[in-house]
Amino acid sequence: MVTLRKLASIVGGKVIGAPDQAINGVSDIKNGAPDTITFLFDSKHQELINKTSASAIIVSDAAILQDKSGIIVDNPRLAMTKVLKIFEPKNDIETGMHPTAIIHKSAKIGKNVDIGAFSVIGKNTQIADGTIIHNNVSISNNVMIGTNVVILPQVAINSRVTIGNNVIIDMGTVIGSSGYGYETENDVHHKIPQIGSVIVESDVDIGANCTIDRGTIGNTVIGKGTKLDNLVHIAHNVKIGKGCLLMGQVGIAGSAEIGDYCIFAGQSAVRDGVVIGKGAIFAAKSGATKSLPGGKIYAGMPAREVREKNKRDAVYSQVISLKKRLKKLEEKLAE
Repeated sequence: MVTLRKLASIVGGKVIGAPDQAINGVSDIKNGAPDTITFLFDSKHQELINKTSASAIIVSDAAILQDKSGIIVDNPRLAMTKVLKIFEPKNDIETGMHPTAIIHKSAKIGKNVDIGAFSVIGKNTQIADGTIIHNNVSISNNVMIGTNVVILPQVAINSRVTIGNNVIIDMGTVIGSSGYGYETENDVHHKIPQIGSVIVESDVDIGANCTIDRGTIGNTVIGKGTKLDNLVHIAHNVKIGKGCLLMGQVGIAGSAEIGDYCIFAGQSAVRDGVVIGKGAIFAAKSGATKSLPGGKIYAGMPAREVREKNKRDAVYSQVISLKKRLKKLEEKLAE
């Protein structure tokens, strides 16, 4: 059992109401249940406070609570993240090495490492303390995996890949796949061997069904603290800086370089060899076809600063409107 007082100390907030209220879980504010805590991010929806049956609510303003118990914090979303971690279901993998796991005799396995059923660990691979490898994971030869890494089912990691500490790799992801490179001669496409590998630095999250290709000669690098959504593709020799956010279906083409703390919304893309500066933000479905400076917001295909794109869109709308008016005028003159 966790009390409201305990949760307040964890999220760095102030208790309003009953500090000894027992909290046994988290619920949605629209379907709040007794003895749970919920959240309200936007004061525009404060009418939900009176309707919820949750025993406590995390908000940013005490006035919103009225006569309800709760916790006051500056950032309710961040507080929600911390509370959800407390009530997150525990890992259901069996501890230790499952008898069906295949581990090469030369592999070095650290302390408190769990390896699930039918997983394969290759030759000379090293796995550090506290790492959890779920069922049906394939880890090839000469792979280095840091401490407290979580690898979920059906992940495949190719040879010579390096994974840092505290990395999470979700289901179905492939790291170290062959990069897409061909040289054409007489209408024959000759595949370029990809002899590099991949470095995933610490504190990186990689979503489900992502692919990260190994480098042609050097390494593909994912910087510290970067977070990849599901269905993200990172091509060969890409360098992604630290703290970047890449949403679903983002594609980064070969040898592109992405600066620190960039954000790519869904289905945005970067062409090969392009350099993107630190802190750049790309709207959904935008495409960077040339190198762009950081610290700006881009949209469209090709990607332009959002103000410039909006101006162009406005001119285009005016042109269409003018064409319609001219057509009507022509029709009148023809009568």
